[in-house]
Amino acid sequence: MSVVLACDLGGTSFRAALVDAQGTTLAESMIPGPASLDRMGRSEVDPTAWWQILIEACAAIAKAQPALFSHVQAVAICGVTRTQVFLGRDGEPLRPAMTWKDTRSEAAASRLRERLGNAHPESARINAFHPLARLAWLHEQELHEEEATFQNLGSVLEPKDYLNFRLTGRQAGDPVSLARLLASAEIVAGADPLAAVGLSSAILPEVLEPCQIVGPVKSGLPTPFDAITGVPVFCSSNDTWAAVAGLGAMRPGYAYNISGTTEVLGVVSERAAEAEGLMTVDWRGVSQLGGPSQNGADTVSWLLSLLARGDGDHAAIGRDIDALLAGPRHAQPLLFLPYLQGERVPYWNPSLRGAFIGLNRQHGATDLAWAVLEGVAFLNRIVLERAEAALGAPVSEIRFGGGAANNRLWCQIKADICGRPVAIGHAKEPGILGAAIIAWTGLGRFASLAEAQAALVGVAARFEPDPARAALYDHLFSLYRRSEAALAPISTELAALSHGTDAPTARRPAP
Repeated sequence: MSVVLACDLGGTSFRAALVDAQGTTLAESMIPGPASLDRMGRSEVDPTAWWQILIEACAAIAKAQPALFSHVQAVAICGVTRTQVFLGRDGEPLRPAMTWKDTRSEAAASRLRERLGNAHPESARINAFHPLARLAWLHEQELHEEEATFQNLGSVLEPKDYLNFRLTGRQAGDPVSLARLLASAEIVAGADPLAAVGLSSAILPEVLEPCQIVGPVKSGLPTPFDAITGVPVFCSSNDTWAAVAGLGAMRPGYAYNISGTTEVLGVVSERAAEAEGLMTVDWRGVSQLGGPSQNGADTVSWLLSLLARGDGDHAAIGRDIDALLAGPRHAQPLLFLPYLQGERVPYWNPSLRGAFIGLNRQHGATDLAWAVLEGVAFLNRIVLERAEAALGAPVSEIRFGGGAANNRLWCQIKADICGRPVAIGHAKEPGILGAAIIAWTGLGRFASLAEAQAALVGVAARFEPDPARAALYDHLFSLYRRSEAALAPISTELAALSHGTDAPTARRPAP
């Protein structure tokens, strides 16, 4: 039986699976991801740790299913984005990778925007989470601890591209994951963003389409890859792009919501559009308008830890939150602003902070749990409304995937708050199915990604908005927006205290 090896490098875990041409997972393995060093805006991971967990996860599958593993026809890895791996000219990591949570480049981003002015279209998109801002930060640190990094920098890779490089020996990336870095390499009206940080386009890897082959698995690799030497490795894309394909939402008129460690929500359309705070990305035949947040299952995990519930096991989050939601709820609801780590889409403000609003002495753990789930859904609604307004039409449904999609109550909350049907794909791990779709399409089993989605993706459940709850949630949403605007300046001042600096001018969320 022919299978592909599909892998998903997430924010907290690494998953690998053998998937057949019908989209069925025949064997799988999950390894907790390496812990990132998170402190005072710093968030770093040793990229070689990702290579080790790739080996470990695949070795577990090969040990359990040796015959099946020997029939692997291709490899496709999707993974976290907004994370940079810095390699030297010898292909070795120069320093730990800066993850999607790292905010140290906020000040460097501000200075870079000032230098570039308005001449370059990418200038307005530069923030603490932008790859060019991280490079600007490294440049500013050149005379200190980062001197060797900057002087010897050979290339900047996405995490999944680093793993592909270790498998094949070739450095390449896809235009979806590299969109912001590629845009920074374009010279517009004489403005050269990369040159502004002392670099050139030589740091960019070769660009391939997701369904193109990076190269064959090279010889000399450790077990179990010695068993699949010569098998093609496809470029693939980031975990969001792959998961959207795995949900069957990579087609116009659909919204997607991937809820893992953090959440990503966007709208897929035939034409590109712009909306404040949202990312417009060419998704190779369609356009995406939306992007990643800083909250999701990790926010729920924080609440459970705060309440001394559960054991920190991400697989048990759904069970633990269900136990909380089963308790009695107070008649007066709470509001929760979920900005525990600042926010990316739609505010791109690392200084935003979270808050519970409306607490009284009778509120308990159940009320906090409801507020957290609703707060994340209110942020979903902001992104959805901005995207739909820019495109001039509502979406037909939201395809929802990731760990939180297993919680039926959260599915219903999202449907009620967003006012759109929420459909759950049949695949437990849409990122894995999406990576498999990339591999099977690249192998020629399907003529296109659209054909592969139609053949391999099904809907397991559908949640319709409850009209009876619409008025209440509309009122709460209005209060949520007012709370954001009121507390943003306070968040900025509080965040500044942690750095021992005067508070900069607050950026209020736009209405």
